[in-house]
Amino acid sequence: MLTGAGCSTHSGIPDYRGPETRRRTRNPIQYRAFVGDPAARQRYWARSMVGWPRFCRAQPNATHRRLAAAEAMGSVMGVITQNVDRLHHRAGSRRVVELHGRLSEVRCLACGVIELRSELQERLEMLNPKWTDRDAALAPDGDAELEQVAGFVVPACQACGGILKPDVVFFGETVPTSTVEAAWRIYEASDVLLVVGSSLTVFSGYRFVRRATRDGRPVGIVNLGPTRGDAEASIVVDGEAGAVLDDLWPDPHRPHWSRGEATTVA
Repeated sequence: MLTGAGCSTHSGIPDYRGPETRRRTRNPIQYRAFVGDPAARQRYWARSMVGWPRFCRAQPNATHRRLAAAEAMGSVMGVITQNVDRLHHRAGSRRVVELHGRLSEVRCLACGVIELRSELQERLEMLNPKWTDRDAALAPDGDAELEQVAGFVVPACQACGGILKPDVVFFGETVPTSTVEAAWRIYEASDVLLVVGSSLTVFSGYRFVRRATRDGRPVGIVNLGPTRGDAEASIVVDGEAGAVLDDLWPDPHRPHWSRGEATTVA
């Protein structure tokens, strides 16, 4: 399984490129800006502090639970996810590779020490008590749609005073080699690649579809709206992930996949 943000929208976490959100202009934090620009870091952490309480309250939905159950039955070899919300873990999935990391931890860029995001939230609120009651719409990456950040105080690493960064892969940053290798092990242990809730716009996920195409391995895609991999898939189901999986999974009989042009099922 390769999963994306469409798996978590029913848990209250917005996506980047869904039917509604793709109409809005979003400027996600870039790695170079975060590392090199104190103002960019200030903006990120202000938005993150406001958005975190709602983000961390998100609960696994039917899609997460169904995939966990399918793994327990032996139908799913593992989940490769582009999400950073850990909802697959909380639903009970055991073999999960998080391509883009996790928001639940924060890493110091200088000394590498890890701090829980929940503990950092306490420090953020202590340093910025006037910001605890701010209200803003939740954004896809766990922060909030907040523009005015003047005066916000950004905490440093408690161990060395270095820059703290969420333990996720920002835009412009490379997925760690060890993570990619772990994802390929799941892929190689499987017979079929099923993409759920991803537009495949980002190459870190699309690479698995390309590899499956070269290997002659069947690809299925379940997503609201078109994806980058539609032309390479054996079947494309245009629909909300939870509703589609509720209708189609688990099937008591192993499906027969055939190569050919993608078929869209409304």
